[in-house]
Amino acid sequence: MTRQAKSRSTRAVVVRKRGLISALMRRRPGLVVGIAVVSVIAFGSTQGALGASFSAAGTPQRGGTLKILGQSDIFNLDTVSAYYTVSNMLNRAYTRQLFSYVTTGAFSNQLAVVPDVASVMPTTANGGITDGGLTITVHLKTDAMWNTKPARAVVAGDFVREFKMLCNPVSPVGAPGYFTATIVGMASYCDGFAKAKPTVAGIAAYVNGHTLAGVTAPNNTTVVFHLLSPSADFLNILTLGFCSAYPVEYMAYLPDGAQFRANTLSDGPYQITNYTANKSFTLTRNPAWTQASDSLRHAYVNQIDVTEGLTATSVQQQLEVGTGDMEWDVNVPPQDIPALLSSKDARLIIGPSGKNYVDLGTYLALNQYAGVMKNKLVREAVAYAVNKNAIVQVLGGPSVAATTSQVVLPGNVGYVPGFNPFPDNNGTGNPTKAKALLKAAGFPNGVAVKLLFSTTDPGPLVGQALQASLQLAGFKVTLVPATQSQFYGTYLEAPSSSKADKWDIAPPGWIPDWFGNNGRSTIVPLLTAPGLGSNDFGGYTSAAMNAQVHQALTATTAAAAATAWAKANEQAMNDAALVPVNVQKWPIYHSSTLQGCNFVAEFLNCDPTNVWLSK
Repeated sequence: MTRQAKSRSTRAVVVRKRGLISALMRRRPGLVVGIAVVSVIAFGSTQGALGASFSAAGTPQRGGTLKILGQSDIFNLDTVSAYYTVSNMLNRAYTRQLFSYVTTGAFSNQLAVVPDVASVMPTTANGGITDGGLTITVHLKTDAMWNTKPARAVVAGDFVREFKMLCNPVSPVGAPGYFTATIVGMASYCDGFAKAKPTVAGIAAYVNGHTLAGVTAPNNTTVVFHLLSPSADFLNILTLGFCSAYPVEYMAYLPDGAQFRANTLSDGPYQITNYTANKSFTLTRNPAWTQASDSLRHAYVNQIDVTEGLTATSVQQQLEVGTGDMEWDVNVPPQDIPALLSSKDARLIIGPSGKNYVDLGTYLALNQYAGVMKNKLVREAVAYAVNKNAIVQVLGGPSVAATTSQVVLPGNVGYVPGFNPFPDNNGTGNPTKAKALLKAAGFPNGVAVKLLFSTTDPGPLVGQALQASLQLAGFKVTLVPATQSQFYGTYLEAPSSSKADKWDIAPPGWIPDWFGNNGRSTIVPLLTAPGLGSNDFGGYTSAAMNAQVHQALTATTAAAAATAWAKANEQAMNDAALVPVNVQKWPIYHSSTLQGCNFVAEFLNCDPTNVWLSK
């Protein structure tokens, strides 16, 4: 996430969640679940080079074609498994969820959960939250429509179907822990689904033959969730692309397979009318969508064209001359940032403002399935060895990045001020200490490792910088290049590749799937539930950390949850589960004709459904 991985110059979340610069994939006042407590994170408004909160001019205009330019294809289109910031941006255009966020105005205004297909926010007062927070009842609007022929209403069963598909054995959700640790019956349902035949017929037979006790549809306009314990962030989870409506027609295709990708349906303002793998997307207006049904998306442009196969440099050049409008999976080349800042180019936006960061820009995933990273002393040696300052410079310098020693972003729930279990000379690295640890681990003459990196800019420079500092510390580094899609889809999200020891170290990034009360949205996807599609890329598991996660998820007060998240963070860092390198703001750039470009953390970009083109 977001994910996963949601991490972009390209990042994938993981989201994804949901979901980065070297790579990607998301409170409880009383029992109003999911209302963001924005005071727990000190973000200010998004600011650009000139200090503007967003780029806008005059009254929004309708019409025109929005041209989005980038390098790589997405590696998941199916909302069940899509976990990448560009997936989030694409989902915003053609899918809808029960709840979502406003993407206009100051960043602090974008943190509160609001209804999307849901008609109202569930509360104890309106009967949406009952049983002490264990039952959440969501009522749906009746005018959200699929672009089928004839058009038909999105119904509660479409959302139930999505949840029942999350653990399919072919292309499963990237953050299973969000659901198995929260929803009644989800863990056992997923355990059974893992044994189903990975075919269209096998998947359909399992879904149709098994109930999911925690997610039901008593009628077409009501979805009921039964939770294992009250969850203050459950409505935040329901904003994720994983929780989109899933039409029955999709059951005829293998999840995220070629036929699926050729036959997507839409309940959002745009529909995918053409998709050519690794080349392009074309989205046109969905004739079944109406503005009256959707207060969050305004769909000012008539068409969205996504062109892939470009470099970050060529994208930047086209945006500057106006032959493109927005970035897809790349962002401003780091070497261009100083000049753009110096010239006060209003088309450059760096978000969020102040001493706030939206992205664990780079961290080192360490393959603990196989190879030398199974040895904790070797992992500690990596933590000491890395020259984090060199990575900060590669990524654009201190105007956009800063070194870090924790997986949790500063200001987020679970961050521990001053905590650094492996001091690294203020970010420059400690090769002497690293060599001593390698000797203690049984490698007095150094150790060979395979460093996987993305060929999407600035991935090669990140890889070279990491190679240089690791080699100073006694590691014998072989570089393993991969396209952005391969980096995640072929290697990191495929345990078979990890178990075959095809990589030892890799530099993805991570953006929390939501902000505010978001301890779950970093630690759970990155450090629990390893497996196919998971963002726990290294296969880390820890009973001690899992116990702290459980305490956090079942805490009855925000203070108790924060304490448990902090302990979970400390446990994982002490274990050298992964190596955090830097936190990051996000520089984006757009054409002079693009208006309404508001920085949105979920996309690391503007919202394509709320921008317009000046004429």
